[in-house]
Order: sequence, then C-alpha cells, then structure tokens
Amino acid sequence: MEEEFSFDFSDDAQRSVERYEEMIRNQDQYFFDAQAFENIIDYYIEKNDPVKALQVIEYALNQHPYAAVFLVKQAQLFYVTDQTERAFFALQKAEMLEASEPEIYVLRGNIYNSLERYSEALDNFQKALEFAETTDEILLQIAYVYQNMLDYESAIVYIKQSLEQNMENKDGLYELAFCYDILDKQEESIQFYMEYIDNDPYSYAAWYNLANSYHKLDLFEKAIDAYDYAILIKDNFASAYYNKGNALVQLDRFAEAIDVYKQTFEYEKPNADTYCAIGECYEKLERMDEARSYYKKSVKMDAKMADAWFGIGVTLNFEERFFESLHFYKKAIDLDGENPDFWFAMADAYYKLGQIEQSVEAYYKVLEYNPVDVEAWLDFSTVLYEQGKLLEASETIADAIKNNPDAAELYYRMVAYLFAMGEKNDALLYLETALSTDPDKHYILFEYLPQLQENGSILEVINRYIK
Repeated sequence: MEEEFSFDFSDDAQRSVERYEEMIRNQDQYFFDAQAFENIIDYYIEKNDPVKALQVIEYALNQHPYAAVFLVKQAQLFYVTDQTERAFFALQKAEMLEASEPEIYVLRGNIYNSLERYSEALDNFQKALEFAETTDEILLQIAYVYQNMLDYESAIVYIKQSLEQNMENKDGLYELAFCYDILDKQEESIQFYMEYIDNDPYSYAAWYNLANSYHKLDLFEKAIDAYDYAILIKDNFASAYYNKGNALVQLDRFAEAIDVYKQTFEYEKPNADTYCAIGECYEKLERMDEARSYYKKSVKMDAKMADAWFGIGVTLNFEERFFESLHFYKKAIDLDGENPDFWFAMADAYYKLGQIEQSVEAYYKVLEYNPVDVEAWLDFSTVLYEQGKLLEASETIADAIKNNPDAAELYYRMVAYLFAMGEKNDALLYLETALSTDPDKHYILFEYLPQLQENGSILEVINRYIK
C-alpha cells in the first residue's frame, strides 16, 4: 500500500525550493525553518522523486533534530521505497520525540497491515485514536484491517462509526457496500443507505450504492430510479450510467440501455466493457451488423475480451455462417476455457456443420463445467438420439437427472427414449415421476415424439394427473 500525498505548491514554497536547489548547486549550507523544509520535501514527493525528498529530510534533521514531523515523512518514504525496517526505526525515533503524534501510529498501523500483522496494526490504530482530533480516517483504516482479516461484520461497525463523523467520506460508503455485498446482506445495505439519504439526500454515492443493492436483489426498476437520482446529483457520474444500462438490459429494454451506455462516453473514454455491452444489446435486438461492429471495437481496444470475441461468433451464427462463427468461439475459449456458454455455442455450431464427433466433445465440456444446464443435457442427448445411439442418449439423461433431480423436462425426455427402446414399463415409471414433478409440462413429451399422443398407456397415466 502506498501513502497518498497532496501538496498545495504556493509562491513561498516555490521560493524555498529554488533556494534549496541553489544551495545544492553552490555546495553551501543555508538555514531553512521547519515549514520551508516541509514544503521542499512535499515538492519532491509530488515530483515522485523519493531520493531527493530523503536527501532534504537529512538536511532538515540536521537543522531541526527534535522535529518529529521529519522522521514521520522519512518513515513514509522508506515505506513506499520498500525499506520497511528503516521505516520502523524512523517511527521509533519520532515516538521518542513526540509520543502524542497520531501520524506515527497511523503509519505504523498501515505498515503492519501490509505485512499481515493485523493485531499489531489494530493496536497502533487504537493508539492513534487516543491522540487524534479527527478520527474518521483512522476508523476507516481499522475497518480495512478487519476486511483483510475477513471479519466483515467488524469492518461494518468501524465504517459506520467513521461515517457518523464524516458523512462526506465517499470511500466509507463504497467500502460499506463492499462489506454488505460480501456478506450477502443487501436488505441491511438498503436500510442503511435509505437512512443515510434521509440525513444527506444529495449524496450521489449513497444513491449509487442503494441502486447497486436493489440491482443485486433483482429489483431493477427501483435500481434505475436510484441511479437516476445519483445522475441527477452528479450528471457526469459515468459508473451510474453504466450500471443503469445493465439494469435496463435485465428488463429487456435494450434500446434504452444502448442510449444510456453511450452517455458514458460523454464523461469518460470509451472502454472495451461498454463497447461489448452495447454490442450485446444490438445482438438482442437482432441488429447483427451493429452488434458485430461494437464487438469488434471492444476486441480492438482489449484483445483479451472473451465475451466480445464470443459475441462476434454469435452474430455470425445468427446469419448461419457457422464455419466462420467457430473461429471466434475458439478465440473466446482460448481466453476463458472453462466458460460453459462458449462450449455450448461451439457444440451447436459443430452440430449444424455435421461435425458430430466434435460436437459431442464440446457437449462433454459444457456439462463438465455446468452440470446443471438442463438445456445442454437435452440437446446433447438429442444429438446422440439422432445418431441412433438410443442407449447412450438414455444414459446421458440418467446422468442429467442425477445432477438435476427436480427438472421435469429430463424425466419426460427419458420417457420418450425408453419408449423408443421398447422399455414400456420403465417409461411409465418415469412418466409418473415426471407428472408428479410438474404435470403442466407433459406437452413437451408429445413435442419431442408426437406419435406418443396415440399411446393409450401414456394417456391413461397422464389423465390421472391432469384434471
């Protein structure tokens, strides 16, 4: 973790730096008061030149040996340049000079936290709380330690304490959302942010996090309303536009989503994720040329965007350009080889090209990575059935049922296969199970094998369940 430094470079500070650099050129010794030295040190920190900043600190300590502030700055620079032991030693000397300086304990706590020495980190932050006048940032640092310890409940306690002291702390709001998300406590998150908004209705961060919580509970209309409030307060809030677009997609409002995604480009540079999202919306609207155009923009910006490569394949598949689609599916799989959707599309394309062996291999991959995909099991068994492999088709459905015991579609399909194999008694047993699982889906049996509508035994069993 790196410390963040900010420095307001005034005219006095500029003159101090010029005078210091003149001293170095002349190989002389000038006197600077403590504030001037702080300005010079901060200047070199802002210039990302820790070596020169450390040299200034040496001069400062020679002229002001009892100023703990220089030892703290020295420790900060040792820390960010991976000189941890020297940082601890500098803090020890600073503590001997000014034991009530809270920055000593804050920095030491951060170092211990980065070393995963969490108990010592917490001890130092607690000591910092004793001496600090404002403690909201220290409380947030304590929360970070608990997050690293995977104790998110305790982290929430300290983040809330921090926000009670400083409601403007946006970092605290986002960290709280993260903790609630990890704990899957979206209802509590919603309650907190609604109470927070009652006290600060113009907090765009609170509205945004409230919207995200609604989104995770599939309350997309409420999420969109909350995103709109966040955007109303901060009209250049690109992340709120993007997430609003995602919520619109969930409601199948693809044209609106495209407009919202494109609005993000007014406030931040286009990125591969947004291009890909727009491409998917055009795909859902079956505007394949436009979809492919945006998918191509996505992969041009980020060649590792697997979803965009896949999307190009989908658009080609839609146009029955199956052989071409395979090239792009393979690119997607090269980047994300365990994605069952990619393998499913690959299996389907091979099947449509009559390359049955490759299709079967791809189906095995689909089911390896997602054994609860009922449609994949059904499609795979269909491929086997059409090749005259009735036994393998029925065995495949048997495996499917083991992985998806509540899927009525699988039982109905098993009935069809068993009848086709002449195993009437077993077929009727499976039909009983299918009907007891979901009698309303009995029509799918006849969709698959229409000739079974003339089978008296099947109709007799069905009539016992269908009134």
